[in-house]
Amino acid sequence: MPKTIAVLRGSPRADSLTGKLARAIERAVGDRLAFHDIQVHGLPFYNPDLEKDSNHPEWTAFRQSVKQCDGLLFVTPEWNRSVPGGLKNAIDIGSRPYGQGVFQQKPAAVVTQSTGGTGGFGCNHHLRQSLVHLDAIVLGQPEMYVGNLSADKFGDDGRISDEGLAKLIDGFADAFVAWVDRQG
Repeated sequence: MPKTIAVLRGSPRADSLTGKLARAIERAVGDRLAFHDIQVHGLPFYNPDLEKDSNHPEWTAFRQSVKQCDGLLFVTPEWNRSVPGGLKNAIDIGSRPYGQGVFQQKPAAVVTQSTGGTGGFGCNHHLRQSLVHLDAIVLGQPEMYVGNLSADKFGDDGRISDEGLAKLIDGFADAFVAWVDRQG
């Protein structure tokens, strides 16, 4: 039975380039891993004071969904050289209660994209910094920045139509599967 990977996407848009990129990675991985999309947008903003006072079913459901997975795949655009707010909020929610966060000791990978040339470099490193602090086991290489991403790199069926991007995704998929397998 393949290991289950939580896919956490940074873009709230319905037909986003981030979503297309995530699906392309899933297709490249094939049946070697099972992917479970976990919604991060729409979660109430994290506030530690609120956690003490009442039950928050959205936070609990998010934490349980991530906890049940064997690994993590973050696919996100760069917003203002950093992580989109909805994804950062989800990371804060998943990091609590202190010492019992849902990201601990899970193999993880970060894929960032941008319509510009840097491919989300700033976001990628901000996200990695948070995940390492939260004790996720983050894939070091290959670092995955997808620059100059545009809709024309995907066909009408959502599959990658750009040969260079397809090769990049295939190589990343192989490395990610090996990383998850090595972590046990």
